[in-house]
Amino acid sequence: MISSLVLLIAVAAVRISSRSGLPSLLLYLGIGIAIGQDGIFNVTFNNAELTQVIGYAALVVILAEGGLGTKWREIKPALPAAIVLSTVGVAVSVGITAAGAHYLVGLDWRQALIIGAVVSSTDAAAVFSVLRKVPLPSRVTGVLEAESGFNDAPVVILVVAFSSVEPVHAWYVLVGEIALELAIGAAIGLAVGFLGAWGLRHVALPASGLYPIAVMAIAVTAYAAGAIAHGSGFLAVYLAAMVLGNAKLPHWPATRGFADGLGWIAQIGMFVLLGLLVTPHKLLDDVWPAILIGLILTMVARPLEVVLSLLPFKIPWREQALMSWAGLRGAVPIILATIPMVAEIEGSERIFNIVFVLVIVYTLIQGPTLPWLAKALKLGDSGEAADLGIESAPLERLRGHLLSVAIPQKSKMHGVEVAELRLPAGSAVTLVVRDGKSFVPLPTTVLRRGDELLVVATDPVRDAAEKRLRDVGQGGKLAGWLGTGAS
Repeated sequence: MISSLVLLIAVAAVRISSRSGLPSLLLYLGIGIAIGQDGIFNVTFNNAELTQVIGYAALVVILAEGGLGTKWREIKPALPAAIVLSTVGVAVSVGITAAGAHYLVGLDWRQALIIGAVVSSTDAAAVFSVLRKVPLPSRVTGVLEAESGFNDAPVVILVVAFSSVEPVHAWYVLVGEIALELAIGAAIGLAVGFLGAWGLRHVALPASGLYPIAVMAIAVTAYAAGAIAHGSGFLAVYLAAMVLGNAKLPHWPATRGFADGLGWIAQIGMFVLLGLLVTPHKLLDDVWPAILIGLILTMVARPLEVVLSLLPFKIPWREQALMSWAGLRGAVPIILATIPMVAEIEGSERIFNIVFVLVIVYTLIQGPTLPWLAKALKLGDSGEAADLGIESAPLERLRGHLLSVAIPQKSKMHGVEVAELRLPAGSAVTLVVRDGKSFVPLPTTVLRRGDELLVVATDPVRDAAEKRLRDVGQGGKLAGWLGTGAS
């Protein structure tokens, strides 16, 4: 009875969060709190070790889903900045936040460093759930997306090191260990990703439904291999999934749908479990320390982290301001706060309570205000032509592909005739869906905003056809002749 009710509430929470833009974190944590101690059902749950194990498993799935959805062409220009922000920036954030927690809140240095490390990880799901309806420059979204995928790895290493019962190594030893684990994780993730993509393209599975399962299995294998090799499994799974996501694998729309569904299930289960673990009446004493540490993190540590990390890249101040405010903390910090609890570090329960309150309060403040800030900084409408959403389904027997093209409001494909697309020989627009009605277009049919096109392309010209569609979407009918088009 309780499980059925929880499932219905969770499904309703998905719909509410997807429509309202409110970070789903708060809704799912609320479900867990309502079920747990001091809640409606008063369920007692205090197994931090089980929560950590399930949280890690859920994080692997979430990182895999995020990597599969990462577009290499968008993230490539932002990669150097994201790497620096995920390493040097994390160090800056940990140092400033820990100093504030020690001198202003009165925590000892170990507890302060643990909190500083725990809250230094940003959450992709929280960031993009509130920004999904706000078009931003590709550099901003690229940096934020890559940072959220990369910074989990060094943060986990730091939290584990600070939570060890043994004395913490000298800083240069710790930096060397982090660099080695990241290098091992990156190498394994890329290797598993490329080998997995090659295998899926050359081995015909007996059923199309096996491809999504195989993709997720490869991503999880990358995590396992990275962890066994004493590298960063989280970085390995993200990079492997990113390679797979950009490899143009068979049955890709089904794979993305499957991964997206698994990601939702992982988030719901993880957040509900974290809500169960907390005891609400014990949070009251740590509300003001959490707010003070969050204020240091949000108003001092994060802006300095962004400014110092991005100094060599000459990114405009408006974009840096948005990145500073977009450092949302999601489920990852709460999961990492269970590490000192499992290690039985003194004051670990207080650390968990402070992190829990901090994440809820500042997600509630930052999340809804992100779209407003983007528009206030004139980043909410970049004025650039919107990119096309293209999905591909293989037509094995015909050695062809079916491209589904959605023409957004900003696309310069609006007003272009079908013949003016100048698609390569071996490809053609076969169907147009407009205002809910479909028809076969003529060469003189004028395309409009909101149209959906079905384009059939043979295997040899598939890439050229997709590139031509993107070029026209960015540069209009004269794309190519005037040197305009998608980069």
